[in-house]
Amino acid sequence: MRIRTAATALSGAVVLSALVLPGAAQAAEHPGAATDLRALASQSVRPQDALGGTTFKDGVVNKGKDIVLGVTGKKAVPVTFTAFDEEGVAITQAFLWQGTDSSSTDTITGGLESDDYPTCTETPVQNGYSYSCKTVFTIDPAVAFKDGNGTAGTWKLFLGAYDLYANASYDDDVARTKIKRAAKLTANASPEPVKKGKTITVTGKLSRANWTTGKYAGYASQPVKLQFRKKGSNTYTTLKTVKTSNTGALSTTTKAGSDGYYRFVFAGTTTTGSATAPGDFVDVR
Repeated sequence: MRIRTAATALSGAVVLSALVLPGAAQAAEHPGAATDLRALASQSVRPQDALGGTTFKDGVVNKGKDIVLGVTGKKAVPVTFTAFDEEGVAITQAFLWQGTDSSSTDTITGGLESDDYPTCTETPVQNGYSYSCKTVFTIDPAVAFKDGNGTAGTWKLFLGAYDLYANASYDDDVARTKIKRAAKLTANASPEPVKKGKTITVTGKLSRANWTTGKYAGYASQPVKLQFRKKGSNTYTTLKTVKTSNTGALSTTTKAGSDGYYRFVFAGTTTTGSATAPGDFVDVR
């Protein structure tokens, strides 16, 4: 049984099951689970007719950090959470989804499934059983987001479970994360060498991943800081903030004071990761 087949029995996951990406998720029972869901299904048990008492908390996606993706390469995103049930849990499942209502196709803009069923460690506690669970989402932007960049932004963690009596439970907003487009930034200071007090021109370009084209493209009208680090120092100081052109280009000037490094720094946005250009050294004579 594949994970998305199990998801169709959870009322809140019906829509998500149609949106999740193909994966290699295979059925696997958790440690401590004494019931085979397939056996329950053969007994005509209908989990969708009952809502179980499994609760979820402490969901953490990617160790609490933004998920920043370029145009190539797969990224393994770890997810951890805790589940509790008075009777015990047979199996859990995890999705990342984007939208406002998990039960409506009109409000869902994206869905991802974990590589496999979460693995959980069962611990008997007062009034029930606690489960410490973990899973991984391996995301390939060239596959997951090839149809558009609009899915960059906030995503939610959906968790579902069957208890030992095949009652279904779910929570479609256990935790949140941001999936962002990776950014690149360059900087070049000239002339070099330069006389003290003369004008230095610093140019560069800010670009970000375009998942649709599989390339990086200029990021327009974004604030970028010009910073300077004096030779022998470990600290950069912000000199000014400039905006990128409609092609992502940067160009600004400053006065030469002493030997040191110039760089641009971009803080990022809700849809795009941060970027820092390597410092470019200028010899002042």
